[in-house]
Amino acid sequence: MKSRESHLVELVDDTGRVLGEATVAAAHQAPGRLHRAFSVLLVDPDGRVLLQQRAPVKTRFPLRWANSCCGHPLPGESLAEAANRRLAEELGAEPVSLTEVGVYLYYAEDPATGRVEFEYDHVLRADVPTGLTLLPDPDEVSELRWADPTKVMTEIDTDPRSHAPWLGGVLSRLLRPIPTGPTADPTLATATASPTAPTGARAAGSATPSGRRVDDASERSGGR
Repeated sequence: MKSRESHLVELVDDTGRVLGEATVAAAHQAPGRLHRAFSVLLVDPDGRVLLQQRAPVKTRFPLRWANSCCGHPLPGESLAEAANRRLAEELGAEPVSLTEVGVYLYYAEDPATGRVEFEYDHVLRADVPTGLTLLPDPDEVSELRWADPTKVMTEIDTDPRSHAPWLGGVLSRLLRPIPTGPTADPTLATATASPTAPTGARAAGSATPSGRRVDDASERSGGR
């Protein structure tokens, strides 16, 4: 695994509008800078999702169980291109078709490393066949497993510290997809469902300047 701490990410406001750029390292230094990210969920024909246990060398939330793949698009890079790039790097996966099922805006502090996640997170679903061939990079992934997402939500409630703090919110978007806004990537298909108001708070109950709420995801069930 090559370090991506010097890569650039898009800084955004709480509606997803681009404000500028920063390095991965700078965006994740406390108190954190809101930036664009994505979380991919690979879903098999039985409705199970692929989870990965993050490798111990990860700079944020190592050894936590998380969704199939996460990452940040480079400035100007499409979500489809970025997500498939990271799927190949982390899991050795072939390109997949992706559908955006919602956006999850959250804030979380890593007690182990002192880093911060403050992300405008596009949740992306890919339906994949049974027996998908994967070759995970051991510097990225410690373990993989397929799991029923509703059961994982219960596991998160029971043992939140074994799971990445964003996982519950990401799974919530999968189970209850919401329409995406004007920042949705046109290269992705968009899920349609009845609207659901964003939940959570940037700092224990506060709202962002536009009134959109940010989930305080630290060591909880991920903003359900």
